Amino acid sequence: MLQRKTNLKIQILWIILTLVIYGGVQLLIMTNVINMYYQITLITIGINIILAVGLNLIIGIAGQFSLGHAGFMSIGAYACAIVTMRMPTLLGFALGILVGIVVAGIASLLIAIPTLRLKGDYLAIATLGFSEIIRIVMVNGGDLTNGAAGLSGIPVFTSWPLLFIGIVIVILIIVNYVRSSPGRATKAICEDEIASESVGINTTKYKTIAFVIGAMSASLAGAFYASYFTVIKPENFGFMKSLDILIIVVFGGIGSITGTIIAAILLGIINIFLQSYGVLRMILYGVILIVIMIFRPGGLLGKKEFRLSAVYDFFNRKLRRREEQS
Repeated sequence: MLQRKTNLKIQILWIILTLVIYGGVQLLIMTNVINMYYQITLITIGINIILAVGLNLIIGIAGQFSLGHAGFMSIGAYACAIVTMRMPTLLGFALGILVGIVVAGIASLLIAIPTLRLKGDYLAIATLGFSEIIRIVMVNGGDLTNGAAGLSGIPVFTSWPLLFIGIVIVILIIVNYVRSSPGRATKAICEDEIASESVGINTTKYKTIAFVIGAMSASLAGAFYASYFTVIKPENFGFMKSLDILIIVVFGGIGSITGTIIAAILLGIINIFLQSYGVLRMILYGVILIVIMIFRPGGLLGKKEFRLSAVYDFFNRKLRRREEQS
């Protein structure tokens, strides 16, 4: 009974913290502290959080090295763009997201079953090849995808409130999956696949589930991307995009959802300060990452997670001590 009350209090604290973060950012937007220029960075950070959290589930939790995340992002972006350009309403936007998620889920399932039997470099090459196949399909998609020129004039529906809801939903799904029984089985596979198989865990099944969830989240991020920047091209979803997402995951800590979120925010802010350095920006960006990785090779948080329950217990113990002393 006491544990139930504690869990309820922690859940309420999470809801309050989420509302405070949303309200704080919304207030900064309304007072123009976050102006139109910074809003582009804000939206980009939000999209990167969704992408990186999904990829961390595949790499950090399931232990599968994937380089095809940009391919699933492109499926979501094109699906949302094609649907909303024919149905430019909020319902059309929701339908576009749904179509993208379903297509990305089916595509990831088809690629996961044969490729997840591969390991290490072979799996990375297979997923990278799959991503390139999707890009080539987009280039040769005729009037539907408009070839290499891509699609433009995509209706704008992505906003801070909608994106925030998307981020919260993706984080909730992935965190709950990680803490569930299938999630613990997936983590066990990441630690030692042979040992997991020996105790009867269906390794292909759980790796596939993690891969499909990660792909679907990438599709959602792609839909937000297309509906905010209004122009998409196949070249937007090449190898470099997959690498950008991988950098966020490695920088934050492979296996740490909290670290991934912090890394996406920090790298987004670093990019703002490097904008004025023109062509030197990417070099400076690379140097900063190398320096950080030298001093924090396991990423910012390693495998650690922020737990509100730990903060609650800390203050609860302090309160008890004060009561005992008084």
